[in-house]
Amino acid sequence: MEQLKLVQTGIHYGLHFLAPGAIAYFFFRPYWKRAWTIFLMTMLVDLDHLAANPVFDPDRCSIGFHILHSYIAIGLYAIVFLLAKRGTAWHLISLGLLFHMLTDFMDCQLGSIFR
Repeated sequence: MEQLKLVQTGIHYGLHFLAPGAIAYFFFRPYWKRAWTIFLMTMLVDLDHLAANPVFDPDRCSIGFHILHSYIAIGLYAIVFLLAKRGTAWHLISLGLLFHMLTDFMDCQLGSIFR
């Protein structure tokens, strides 16, 4: 079971750090470094975890629990993504946030499988 948790952790952090780099490179190639930097900066959305008690609970799903991971917040990220001009900072920020939420959702699903 510990090995499965290790796999889950590897997938989670790979999707948080490496996959955004691939997305930036393949979809925003002329300015992929800027895009990847913005995607990485959207990790700051996890600051909302500091308001939780305990701050880190490996069995807690972030989606729907933390304020910046709420369904309302995700809806706002989607609206900004749809309205922002492609390649602008707002477009990249909202895409990064949506991908972050997808990654956290997948982690929740894997967590329920690997328990």
